[in-house]
Amino acid sequence: MKIFRGFHHPDVAPACALTIGNFDGVHRGHQAMLALLNSEAQHRGVQSCVLTFEPHPRDYFAGLHRRPELAPARIGTLRDKLAELARCGVQQTIVLPFNERLAQQSAQAFIEDVVVRGLGARYLLVGDDFRFGSQRAGDYAMLDAAGPAQGFEVARMNSYEVHGLRVSSSAVREALGAGRMQDAARLLGRPYAISGHVVHGRKLGRALGRSAASGAHQDGFRTLNLRFAHWKPAASGIFAVLVHGLHEEPLPGVANLGVRPSLDPQDVNGGRVLLETHCLTWPAHLGAEGAYGKIVRVELLHKLHDELKYDSLAALTAGIAKDCEDARAFFASAHAETRRQTTRDRI
Repeated sequence: MKIFRGFHHPDVAPACALTIGNFDGVHRGHQAMLALLNSEAQHRGVQSCVLTFEPHPRDYFAGLHRRPELAPARIGTLRDKLAELARCGVQQTIVLPFNERLAQQSAQAFIEDVVVRGLGARYLLVGDDFRFGSQRAGDYAMLDAAGPAQGFEVARMNSYEVHGLRVSSSAVREALGAGRMQDAARLLGRPYAISGHVVHGRKLGRALGRSAASGAHQDGFRTLNLRFAHWKPAASGIFAVLVHGLHEEPLPGVANLGVRPSLDPQDVNGGRVLLETHCLTWPAHLGAEGAYGKIVRVELLHKLHDELKYDSLAALTAGIAKDCEDARAFFASAHAETRRQTTRDRI
């Protein structure tokens, strides 16, 4: 998949089948939409194209009006969104900066400047609640009226439902916020995951665990640190996780997603949302420093509890040790259930 910042680039396809949206989470409704888009693009002999925005328009307006509560919780990072769009077979994605100019652009100007001249849309697929342009004045009816004169066909996709539940980014956010990871996975069509480069921290986890650690954990509670670029993640707390990208098989672990309230402001990642993951087993070939700079994907499978503020490093150490025990118990239970299901299937 080709990715462009803006559409003023010589390598942008001259014609496309287009869909427009934020695609936060790239959930099952999005996936159905993208499958239809790819089919229509192939039928017309043009590339499939997604136009998305960064920041999220509601983020922009929340900042403009100094009302952070208006900003939606973010399901995925831009990296994860683009990776999922590529997995869905999209051939080209345009990331358009949402700024004052775009916010003030009229709906008619958006059609002419972006959809027609900028992207050469021959087919435009939108959701049933799609709005665009200044004051959200543009809608499907406006696009449908403009299409014949501007040389593009317009289609609208109705809501996608799973077991009677409308699949939407809002529904995914709600499930993640409540810690209902299985419900989120059903809406997404996959386990909820966050990916990114492993970055350096204070390496406090190694020191924290040394006094209590034994066996494979002589260097304490070593953590993989991934930054979550948005300040308001849809999920937060302590989770049992699987880590992909360090070993042939995914590694079980326990992770903290949030702002780490027990650490002081001098933390090198202070003030940032961080996903800190401690692998319950550690590949020997990586050594102490072998994970830094690698891109890993962390699947958040089961929420253990919300973030807690500990009164001392000793209490923090004991808390992490308890989380590791609970994560091991979760994986043991999941493994036993898998074995029972396998046995039932054979009968």
